[in-house]
Amino acid sequence: MIVASSADSSPWHFWAYFLDHRHEDLGWLWDHVWLSALPVVIGLAISLPLGYLARRYRWVYPPMLSITGLLYTIPSIALFVIVPPLFGLKSLDPLQVPIALTVYSVALLVRVVADGLASVPDDVLQSATAMGFGRVRRLVSVELPIAVPVIAAGLRVAMVSNVSLVAVAGTIGMNNLGRLFDQGIQLSTPTAYYPPIVLGIVLCVLLATVFDVVIVLANRAATPWRRAVAAR
Repeated sequence: MIVASSADSSPWHFWAYFLDHRHEDLGWLWDHVWLSALPVVIGLAISLPLGYLARRYRWVYPPMLSITGLLYTIPSIALFVIVPPLFGLKSLDPLQVPIALTVYSVALLVRVVADGLASVPDDVLQSATAMGFGRVRRLVSVELPIAVPVIAAGLRVAMVSNVSLVAVAGTIGMNNLGRLFDQGIQLSTPTAYYPPIVLGIVLCVLLATVFDVVIVLANRAATPWRRAVAAR
């Protein structure tokens, strides 16, 4: 059991708090990593065909974007609570958060994929068709590579958003960095106790930064042609 004292309640004592509870905190950090990343990966896999359909058939775009936009308006805490009965899961099931956040990821990424594919110039598409590219080959070899920067920008937003939303799940007992905020609130009696709260903020910001850098580097690796054009 964690006992707070007024002597170490300063926000600047978050590092000492981490050293005293590092095994538990590192476990929550790892939980936060996979709970944030997995829904974005699954959400992208779902959004690619949906975004393609929205781009391919213009009449699909408005209703699909309306539906996904409405999904994103569902409060996260409500979605976390309603997922178990909808999918036959037990309360605090490890899949509870990834399923909920996959919904949010799809809601964000469908528009991004559709708009990314729409950014491909028509003359490029016509040139690919004239070279004998079929629909699938043109999508994989031409449209998606050109759309990568737009999709990567959406992934950065989705990933940072997920890091924040996963912390909310800590309030319902899921193991992640959000538990640090919960501990800080519980220990703030009768006086405020800041170290776990500040530690949670610092680790969430660092994690979001790492994810963002990884996506930026992946975007650069996937689009070497952009650097070649910029170097001219």
